[in-house]
Amino acid sequence: MPSSPSRRCHAVLDPLHSLIYFAPEADEAFTEGGLRPGRMNYFASRAAPMGAVSAGVVTATFYNFSPDLVARHIPRAWTLASPEDIVRTRFQLADKVLRRLLGDDVASSPEIEEAASLAKRAAASCAPQGRPLYAAHAGLDYPSEPLTSLWHSITLLREFRGDGHLAVLLDAQLSGLDALISHQATGKGFTPEFAQVSRGWSAELWAAGIAGLQQRGLLDDTGGLTEAGKALRQDIEDRTDELARAPYDSLDGADLARLTEIGLSLTRRVQAAGAFPAQAFPAPAQRRN
Repeated sequence: MPSSPSRRCHAVLDPLHSLIYFAPEADEAFTEGGLRPGRMNYFASRAAPMGAVSAGVVTATFYNFSPDLVARHIPRAWTLASPEDIVRTRFQLADKVLRRLLGDDVASSPEIEEAASLAKRAAASCAPQGRPLYAAHAGLDYPSEPLTSLWHSITLLREFRGDGHLAVLLDAQLSGLDALISHQATGKGFTPEFAQVSRGWSAELWAAGIAGLQQRGLLDDTGGLTEAGKALRQDIEDRTDELARAPYDSLDGADLARLTEIGLSLTRRVQAAGAFPAQAFPAPAQRRN
């Protein structure tokens, strides 16, 4: 478990947002609205708060996806469904998936209301400057129901952190592909196979990315991180955490601990209910130190 209180809170809350990207209900929900099943749903639903933006904008703000993959779905998605309708469907999907995974009793519990209030207070301390994807999501109306309000606040905290993360990656001179490969080499992200396919990179480009990182002394001959690579990845995470601290620091110690406690309980519950596919992540024994 990460050591700082803000990083621990992020770590336990984030799966409660990202689970919608793995939910079997997603394709049905978005295709009913006119989109095509598969990656189009992901790109369009996450980008929709920015409006009918170009493929270039989505590539820039999502960062580690192949531009060719993005261009196969954006801007075509906006000709099939409006951003406003996609946003509406996304909130409905989050509510449906969370209720299935948590159960109605938990989804409607006082703990959800408490966590929603705490997370909204934290998200209110995020500043939009230099955070384009966060700012787009922050411009949406807050849901009135506690469960979707909690999910939206977690989304804001996630995108706020993500925008800062991209700034750190740029400063480290890591392209989107470099960032993806080096992160999966830590053993804490996706498996290499899932990362490559889900982000749309060809085998040739993936191999070239590995070779480039090896030339920089960040990966060894087996594709594992060198000491320099480990140091760089740790520095990236530390600097990202520092840029993301403000919303968590806005809560006092007791409130932050309580949000973390509830978030951990909820995340354990959704994971036990099968929220994430096992093949997407390495087994503990396979993770690199």
